[in-house]
Amino acid sequence: MFNPFYKPLIMGILNVTPDSFSDGGRYSDIASAVQQVEKMLAEGVDIIDVGGESTRPGAELVAADEQIRRVVPVITAIREFTDTLISIDTTSCKVASAALAAGANMINDVSGGRQDTDMFAVAAAAAVPIIIMHSQGTPKTMQDSPYYEDVVREVLEALQERIETALHAGIKKDNIAIDPGIGFGKRKQDNLDLLAHLDVFVALGFPVLLGTSRKRFMGSICEVAEPTELVTATAVTTALGVMAGVKMFRVHDVKENRQAADVAWAIRQCG
Repeated sequence: MFNPFYKPLIMGILNVTPDSFSDGGRYSDIASAVQQVEKMLAEGVDIIDVGGESTRPGAELVAADEQIRRVVPVITAIREFTDTLISIDTTSCKVASAALAAGANMINDVSGGRQDTDMFAVAAAAAVPIIIMHSQGTPKTMQDSPYYEDVVREVLEALQERIETALHAGIKKDNIAIDPGIGFGKRKQDNLDLLAHLDVFVALGFPVLLGTSRKRFMGSICEVAEPTELVTATAVTTALGVMAGVKMFRVHDVKENRQAADVAWAIRQCG
């Protein structure tokens, strides 16, 4: 699944939600979602990450049945014209199971299997890849005064514990990827520290996914309030991630990040 010698993968975000922080409501019907997928495919996307629940700071949880109502018709429609990898972005094993049955190939769990303790069992039974992300609290509470003594060490240790739990549940090592969870229960300096030490997470030996796309901490650095104006900032972190050994990048803007990843990868190959 994750070939270390192949160029980094670009995961395109498809939020079929009314309230996501950057694109909420834009792709909530099948026609607009399909149009966006076609655009991302033309721009070189490798994975489509479909989510039916916003994970922005302060977001409320969405019932599994409502998530399924949002994501399954979209996944089914995508499967009618492409065999591109589809990831289901959810913390619910019920949603994950429905999405896999509809044609999804992998699971992206921002809670790292903590919110629904049956998630790892579902991934193991289906023998599909799962991305285990670090987060602190839930989206509703995660930015309520998060604190770390040593964010790199603490996130690393938390991910190691989650990896061991996943392996114990029967998930094969080759089907595990990790994500340090930029912006999920992290302060601005925490995010910067994690980005400066991505190689520490790569050294664990599991493919690393990086998700910085249009996030607020970069806006505070660039003095930009509108998330859609952070495309260049996101591409910079993509290039940095490639040089550190990151294998996947979850982004809104596929074309710009595909270019950043490909150029950085070409440079890295010369090292």
